[in-house]
Amino acid sequence: MTQAVQQDAAAGAAPVPAVGDSAPDFELANQFGEPVRLSDFRGGNVVIVFYPFAFSGICTGELCEIRDNLALFQDADAAVLAVSVDSKFAQRAYAEKEGYDFDLLADFWPHGAVASAYGVFDAESGMALRGTFIIDASGVVRYVVVNPRGQARDLAEYRTALAGLGGN
Repeated sequence: MTQAVQQDAAAGAAPVPAVGDSAPDFELANQFGEPVRLSDFRGGNVVIVFYPFAFSGICTGELCEIRDNLALFQDADAAVLAVSVDSKFAQRAYAEKEGYDFDLLADFWPHGAVASAYGVFDAESGMALRGTFIIDASGVVRYVVVNPRGQARDLAEYRTALAGLGGN
């Protein structure tokens, strides 16, 4: 699968997991304050979408595109987990305003710890880069892309990557 990775991720962050690596497990609070653990999704696919900030233009466009095409992910037995450094309170207001029916996870404290584990935290700006990781039912990374600042992700790439997982 295609792997485009921005090389200027923060010093001290872990390397970006490669296709074939085990996905780093994590637990974060969703917009309702409920704990969400990646390993709880074993047996199904997961799309982790790191995004810089709630309520920002490109991020809203990307997440609305996911919202409007959620059946694409559901048909691939894939849960969507959108992660930013915003608080759970900001995530909840954002989800309510935009009508997101998937988990928005708060990588708020320790600030950017999960984004760092995935190699997509930019310590200089204090935000996550636009990283996408598709994890298969056994917890293995099957697709990775990290877009440069200001460049939105392409929904067609998700479609191709999810189709490559085979019918789960």
